[in-house]
Amino acid sequence: MIRLEHVGKSFGSHRVLEDICLEVRRGEVVVIIGPSGVGKSTLLRVINHLEPIDTGTVYIDDRPVYRYEKDGRIITDPERRVQAIRAQIGMVFQHFNLFPHLTALQNVAEAPIYVRKLPRDEALRLARDLLAKVGLTDKEDAYPSQLSGGQQQRVAIARALAMQPRAMLFDEVTSALDPELVGEVLRVMRQLAGEGMTMIVVSHEMGFVRDVADRVLVMDQGRIVEEGSPAVIFTAPRHPRTRGFLQSLLDRQGDLGTPKAQSQ
Repeated sequence: MIRLEHVGKSFGSHRVLEDICLEVRRGEVVVIIGPSGVGKSTLLRVINHLEPIDTGTVYIDDRPVYRYEKDGRIITDPERRVQAIRAQIGMVFQHFNLFPHLTALQNVAEAPIYVRKLPRDEALRLARDLLAKVGLTDKEDAYPSQLSGGQQQRVAIARALAMQPRAMLFDEVTSALDPELVGEVLRVMRQLAGEGMTMIVVSHEMGFVRDVADRVLVMDQGRIVEEGSPAVIFTAPRHPRTRGFLQSLLDRQGDLGTPKAQSQ
């Protein structure tokens, strides 16, 4: 469903992504791990064209998008097509980015009303259904300032789902939360994975990675240095940077647990 071929991205003289090749199949959960500052978040952002790529091509459903070569010319998609593609790929960030002047219900209903052009009553029904899905039925009239961090992040997930995306991108969505609030957000993500949502996740929550990922990608210095099942990555990593990263996590977090078994 999502494919990157030889994608590169620089910020000034700093090369953030280098020759990224990646394919994510429909219904697959791919988790990206690695030290801070190696390009994980930028990789998610180029998939949704929040950052333009410098080289290579992004494909959605086998069609090149955003910026690509055709008949020897570089084509740049018009904003209307970019917005249509973005509507198919929901993204949830580290920070919740909710509208502070809108209730939880209004935050979720806003995009269906103004972007998808749903009738208001239909959009509000959808928003209520999604708040129920993330366990916040009793918080629809609360403003963001009245919600915990975990509740705000669950509203942000419901808001992304309100566009009825075909894939979801999660960028360290638990990193800004107090430890006791992390579990409630991960439960929602586990539910989405169980329902077959295509997901690309940047996370340091190794228990979640172990339980939910179909594939794990390890990044270092803007490159994917290793990929495999959780069983392979956690028990028999090949690349020294993977081994060093996992050892640093063990030193901080303790036992990473038993990896997800490979399906037969």
